[in-house]
Amino acid sequence: MSQKSRDGDDSWPAAAADRVVTWARGLGPSAGDRRVLAIEGRSGSGKSSLAAAVADRLGAALIRMDDLYAGWDGLDQGVSALRDWVLAPLAEGRPAIWRRWDWAAGEYAEEHRVPDGRWLVVEGVGAGAPRSYLSGLVWLASPAPVRKQRALARDGDLYAPHWDRWAGHEQAFYTANPVHSQADLVLDN
Repeated sequence: MSQKSRDGDDSWPAAAADRVVTWARGLGPSAGDRRVLAIEGRSGSGKSSLAAAVADRLGAALIRMDDLYAGWDGLDQGVSALRDWVLAPLAEGRPAIWRRWDWAAGEYAEEHRVPDGRWLVVEGVGAGAPRSYLSGLVWLASPAPVRKQRALARDGDLYAPHWDRWAGHEQAFYTANPVHSQADLVLDN
């Protein structure tokens, strides 16, 4: 999603990021000495814009779930990768190394090491599922028609043929993992 939201108004991500950062500064470590903040919500809810602004303000590393999903049917695998490659190693005091999904090649590609730091922000569908590793969980809520319009405006023809397929995966995931009900902070966008 572009930095613009709500009919071209780019003030929402900035104001929301300020609110999230003010709230998050009171959170304690959750994965070793790292504070992990998940920004979660359905596709098109504004997670990417908010997460980038929050990570910037906190001086945090940012991991996007889009880089961990194993393709259009890989939501669950992406959540497992987040837990196994990133959060569990951090909690155990080990380096966290994850592999980026190459959407064009249809396979995992190069490795990335999570940089040292006090904060890690993870954004995307499923980011909040490994709850025991999180300092805080932010849920973004938006009506389905607005989310779809944003997602298709952002990714256009790349996403359009997969919208219903991905929405089905989201629905199944959230039915099995009621992440919204575990959120510490809920924002409407």
